[in-house]
Amino acid sequence: MNTALWIAAIAMIVVGIAGTVLPALPGLVLVFGGIALAAWIDDFTRISAWTVGGLAVLTLIGIAAEYVAAALGAKKAGASKLAVVGAAIGTVAGVFTGFVGLVFMPLAGAALGELIAQRDLWRAGKVGVATWLGLLVGTAVKVAIVFTMVGVFAVALLV
Repeated sequence: MNTALWIAAIAMIVVGIAGTVLPALPGLVLVFGGIALAAWIDDFTRISAWTVGGLAVLTLIGIAAEYVAAALGAKKAGASKLAVVGAAIGTVAGVFTGFVGLVFMPLAGAALGELIAQRDLWRAGKVGVATWLGLLVGTAVKVAIVFTMVGVFAVALLV
């Protein structure tokens, strides 16, 4: 039984790492869930409840940072709601178009949404780039937090 639980915990962590860049997966939550499950399996001996609590705080910070960075990028450029919706749709569409699509479809979606809302090509481009930069910053913060969480988990498990 323990082996199956350890496999589930590790699988959650691995899928969560992938989920930090794939928008369809809740990466931070999966990594945290895998670590919490691993701590529970081990009766919190090697991975203490304090460690799990600290990682929960990091998870919440990562989730908030992702949304705040994207929103600040959009707000800085004065994006309309359609631009933000377009960026979200572009992000999801990017998953199905490979790495290049994953990187640039949010920009195209935000620009297209703003173009529909404002009918101004220059403004649409500006909003698209600002929203895209916000999404990239949010993703970079998420990736840093996930690797910090995995590092803390590995150290707690092995030391």
